[in-house]
Amino acid sequence: MEASNEALLEAAREGDQAAWDELVARFNNLVWSVVRGFRLSGTDAADAVQLTWLRLVENLDRIRDADRLASWLATTARRECLQQLRRRSRTAIPMDDTVLQDVADDADPVDAGLLLDERDGALWRAFSALGERCRRLLRVMMATPPPSYQEVSEALDMPHGSIGPTRQRCLDALRKIVDADEDLAAALRGEAR
Repeated sequence: MEASNEALLEAAREGDQAAWDELVARFNNLVWSVVRGFRLSGTDAADAVQLTWLRLVENLDRIRDADRLASWLATTARRECLQQLRRRSRTAIPMDDTVLQDVADDADPVDAGLLLDERDGALWRAFSALGERCRRLLRVMMATPPPSYQEVSEALDMPHGSIGPTRQRCLDALRKIVDADEDLAAALRGEAR
C-alpha cells in the first residue's frame, strides 16, 4: 500500500531519505509542469524546480495539511518562476541588433520536426512491407525496456534460439526494402529528393 502524504512528510521531517525521495518522485512531475508553463530557459526552469524543493525542506515543520501538499508545491513553483522572471528582467542588458548577428544558432532547423516526421513515416511504410512474423517480432523487440529473449519466446511462441537469427533476417529484409526505393532511402537519410 502506498504511504500517505502525511506519513511521508512526517518521515521526511525526521530525516528519512527514502521518504523524501518518494515525495520528490510523487510530485516532481507536477512541479515541472507548473514551471514549464512559464517558458523559462532550461537553466532558469531547473533553478525554479530546485528552489521549490528547497522551500519545502525549509518549511517541512510548518506544513500542517499534507493533503494540500500538491497545491503548496504548485504555488511555490509559481512564485519561484515569477522570481526568476523578475531577476531576468533586472539583469537584461540592452543590445543593438548587430551584437548577436555572428553568433552561431545551435537550435534545430525550423523544418527539423517535419523532416523527422517524414523519415518516421518512410520507415513505417518500409516496416509495413515486411511479413507479419517480422513485424510482430520487431515490434516486440522495440519495446522499452527491451524484453528478455525468454519473454519474446513466450509472447510469440518462438524457440528461444531462433529469436536472434530471425531478428537479423527481418532487419536485413527491412534494409533491402529501404535500399530498393530511392525516395524512401533518401527520406531515411534525411535528404531532400
